[in-house]
Amino acid sequence: MLSFVQTRYPHLWPWLQLMRLDRPVGTLLLLWPTLWAVWVAGAGSPSVRTVIVFTLGVIVMRAAGCVINDIADRDIDGSVKRTQGRPLATGALRTRQALMLFAALAAIAFVLVLFLNTFTILLSFGGLALAVLYPFMKRYTHLPQVFLGAAFSWAIPMAFAAETNSLPTIAWLLYTANLLWTVAYDTLYAMVDRDDDLKIGVKSTAILFGEMDRLMIGLLQGMALFALWLLGRQLGFGGFWLAGLTGAALLFAYQHWLIRVRDRDACFKAFLNNQWVGAVIFAGLLLDYLLQAS
Repeated sequence: MLSFVQTRYPHLWPWLQLMRLDRPVGTLLLLWPTLWAVWVAGAGSPSVRTVIVFTLGVIVMRAAGCVINDIADRDIDGSVKRTQGRPLATGALRTRQALMLFAALAAIAFVLVLFLNTFTILLSFGGLALAVLYPFMKRYTHLPQVFLGAAFSWAIPMAFAAETNSLPTIAWLLYTANLLWTVAYDTLYAMVDRDDDLKIGVKSTAILFGEMDRLMIGLLQGMALFALWLLGRQLGFGGFWLAGLTGAALLFAYQHWLIRVRDRDACFKAFLNNQWVGAVIFAGLLLDYLLQAS
């Protein structure tokens, strides 16, 4: 479908690139933990409305986040090998056009959240603030990945607000687990750009961790799995949940094998592999709920 658009409607292609619709992995990394939260908040039977609104919201807000990220990085993307072909860096689109697109996407996301309760609507403003704030953090702190984790996890309390009109302890436990996982995989992503970032003065956890990068990623992944194990224990999950966590642990081990010599392409491959981590955890969660219902 996208290749058809690129061939037949080339004037639309830069817009799709700006929203990263040609790169769905980021959407999946945001979608899987959102679905974890929706199912846990709904005790295994979330409302159809909540599932639809949050799924569409993930797609729209991920696109909006990519647009505001490229606006923030428009003067430096041309100096980074991985990003030098982005529409604002090449001049295929102008900053004003990108701002208009961001405003439109934010408006669509707000319309979607209006189908939910007042508590969720109020929380959505926090999500928008984090999405706007994150791209600028790499200029001021070595922890932009933490801000990304906060932004990518904000749908979790929103899901609990939508389904239960409350924020129980398990919501924040799931939030913490996802934040830790996000920092881990975004550090892998930052390792791809580390040489370029050092030249242009951009900060990241990959630079902060230095030679301890692989160790720190492993610790973050381990803490994320431990938080998820605690969550399952509180909810009374059984074998399928543990199987999902075991699958995630094996995928993490594979990622560490990939990055053993810190090759740029291997680090990027390890980052991409995290889409399967989210999928196997969701599969374990879903199967456990189905078993409880049978």
